[in-house]
Amino acid sequence: MALRNEDLTSEILGAAFQAHRRLGPGLLESVYCAALAIEFRRRQVRFAREVWLPVKYDGELLDAHFRLDFLVDGLVVVEVKAIEQLAKVHEAQLLTYLRLGGYPVGLLLNFNVLSLKQGIVRRVL
Repeated sequence: MALRNEDLTSEILGAAFQAHRRLGPGLLESVYCAALAIEFRRRQVRFAREVWLPVKYDGELLDAHFRLDFLVDGLVVVEVKAIEQLAKVHEAQLLTYLRLGGYPVGLLLNFNVLSLKQGIVRRVL
């Protein structure tokens, strides 16, 4: 049975909170991605890692692409950061991914915070 977007984002956030609780802040982004993948598998959440997102210009495919950290259930883009502070450019990047891929929901997760609640940005197209 497919989850609604709200239920799916709740599962994703539950996995992220668990990974953050166990690891804490201060690690590399790749560590949090690996832990998040484990949490997704444990929760039986369908996901793909490092999904290539092609870029078209004026109807032509460019020799360029973006790489999504996670695409969950083919619907939710999850971008993982481990930085001092999220910036507007990170939110713009997430919105661009949603628009280019036609995905309805995106989560930007910054694990380099004391409380993960401070590091979550959710965007909907």
